[in-house]
Amino acid sequence: MAAYVTDIAPRWSDMDSFGHVNNAKMVTLLEEARVGLLFDHPAGSGLDELSRGVVIAHLAIDYHLPIVVTGAPLRAEIAVREVRTASFTLDYALRQGPGASDPVAASARTVLVPFDVDAGRPRRLSPVEVEYLSKWVPGPEGPRYEPRRPKATGAASEGSGVGGA
Repeated sequence: MAAYVTDIAPRWSDMDSFGHVNNAKMVTLLEEARVGLLFDHPAGSGLDELSRGVVIAHLAIDYHLPIVVTGAPLRAEIAVREVRTASFTLDYALRQGPGASDPVAASARTVLVPFDVDAGRPRRLSPVEVEYLSKWVPGPEGPRYEPRRPKATGAASEGSGVGGA
């Protein structure tokens, strides 16, 4: 299946003094993007356990281009990268505008863990949840988050970096 796609609308209050969406507000935009995938869509399919408790175990974001609040929505593409017994991983591509050809402004990955709020502890995914999430694992065309690695330049790349002998 293709990636889950939704529009999100950054708010004026999301901008920082540099005129673009603040990095902390980007986390909120990612959260808003996944609400439909994890809460609204599953509830309509009889899967309401995910909406009762999911926690973030890991979050990573790479910023590629600034996002400026213009009033236009942003396109968020979300793919399920991996489904495990008690966690699942989402990859995100957040585009600068609403179109599929708009440039990717940020890419991200979250590892989510289903949580039993009553028991106060993580829980395993149910077989129905695994089946639902597995439908969103895309082919090679889907968004894939690959963390950027620092580029080795100058003396540091030759082994004479900080603390070198």
